[in-house]
Amino acid sequence: MVKDKSNVVLVTGATGGIGKSIVNKYSRQGLTLAIADKDEEQANKLVHEINHGNGKAMAFPGDLLDQNYCDRLANEVQKKLGSIDILINNAGLMRRGDITQTSDEDYDLSMKINVEAPFRLIRAAIPLMAEAGGGSIVNVSSCWGINPGPNHLIYCTTKAALAAMTKCLGRDHAHQNIRINAVCPNEVNTPMLRTGFEIRGLNPDDAIEELNQSVPIGHIAEPEEIANVVSFLSSDEARYICGSLVEINGGKAVY
Repeated sequence: MVKDKSNVVLVTGATGGIGKSIVNKYSRQGLTLAIADKDEEQANKLVHEINHGNGKAMAFPGDLLDQNYCDRLANEVQKKLGSIDILINNAGLMRRGDITQTSDEDYDLSMKINVEAPFRLIRAAIPLMAEAGGGSIVNVSSCWGINPGPNHLIYCTTKAALAAMTKCLGRDHAHQNIRINAVCPNEVNTPMLRTGFEIRGLNPDDAIEELNQSVPIGHIAEPEEIANVVSFLSSDEARYICGSLVEINGGKAVY
């Protein structure tokens, strides 16, 4: 079945470093953006920027910790903008430390944001996409979910779960013309990364420059470089890619 595209993209964590780059990438392509983020003020600001730049966007603010919000979001977007062609599960949470440093709160929050929320969003979106003739879902996992690094126990665990979920979903729903893949970045120059350095008492610029020296291609990823791959995976040019985990690491392996 050939799908009559409505060109609607739902992005979670849309106002963050990677999220905003993803949103802007799709907006430049003329697609309609459903902006999902817990920061209502920033979501509305991003929508204003897009709509005043000849794009089209609408805010759907809410907390991914709220199960009802996750379960209803896809239907709300379809009611207001049309059927969802592309879902990007970008929102994520990083908590550091080995298992003895991982609190119950770290575990609960990380599992709910990194695993349960994508599960609920995808479960709600798939019937809508299937009814519309197909769609594309891209999850943002991590290189650390494929090859776990040190002292990030719960982050690696949740991103590995999301990677496994992606591979299962890619197989299970390919026959419905729904392609499900994941991007797996290594370090990315985002506010979240910089904040992590600050929490540890490090100068973010110095720490990132040191990280740059560890990457064979010469620098850690910029958010736009992740957005480019996300956009490709959801495009017709990637129509035979399904259930894949695409590492974006500049040649830097996780040891």
